[in-house]
Amino acid sequence: MDKALVQIQQNLESIRRVTQDENPMEFWSARDFMEVLGYVTWRQFTEAIDRAKEACKTSNQPVDNHFLPAPAKSSGGRPKEDYFLTRYACYLVAQNGDPRKPQIALAQTYFANQTRKQELLEQRDKETKRLEARAKLKDTETKIESTVYQRGIKLRVEFATFKNKHIEALYGGIGASQLKRIRQIPGGRALADFDSHVELKAKDFALAMTDHNIKDKNIQGKEAMNNEVMKNSRATRQTLLSRGIKPELIKPEEDLKAIESRRKKEEKELQKGQDQDLIGK
Repeated sequence: MDKALVQIQQNLESIRRVTQDENPMEFWSARDFMEVLGYVTWRQFTEAIDRAKEACKTSNQPVDNHFLPAPAKSSGGRPKEDYFLTRYACYLVAQNGDPRKPQIALAQTYFANQTRKQELLEQRDKETKRLEARAKLKDTETKIESTVYQRGIKLRVEFATFKNKHIEALYGGIGASQLKRIRQIPGGRALADFDSHVELKAKDFALAMTDHNIKDKNIQGKEAMNNEVMKNSRATRQTLLSRGIKPELIKPEEDLKAIESRRKKEEKELQKGQDQDLIGK
């Protein structure tokens, strides 16, 4: 990495502050940030801040959430105005700073890299939650398959009907096959592999309630169990609707099988790199 970029990275990290509370938040003092960017006067720097605020507003981001007025400090003269800036605010200030200053270009690179890293971390966290929810749903499906088998649903076609009743009730009358066509999911693939996190959790909740009630009430027979899964799935749907979530309108997400495959490949490449490092030593 370029020495100048390393230096400004160190400078920016050295002035980064973190709140001391249950949910720590990082921020930068605009006064400190000004010096790192090579500005001499506050008046010139506030021009860049004002442009950054406009850019923030144009991006439909709440300005006050990223540019927080800081308590004015006084060192004997007039109180000094300041802002507490989020990482996003710093990025915007760098983007709207004086392009003639070499520090500006370096800061732009730094915050662009950091923003991309954060996006990748958030994406990976989202994928992990979906993978975990999918695994939990599989476990619940295995349990309820065993439960209903013991009480009268024994054939594969009967269990397929039971699951489809669950889907229809959760998705407002849309069955599994129709939902796959709407979402352009291959017929031989499981709907859940393309579900959002909230759909996976909703399905798991509805089926877990059904499994509990079948056992607790000792429900027997195909019709009674089909009715039970429909009641619980409808109740789950109503909860989603009350929160403004219409399941059938949720767009399909990336295939979880593809995510699993990609992660296995990444792990192999990482392991290969570690093995080569050990050989080199």
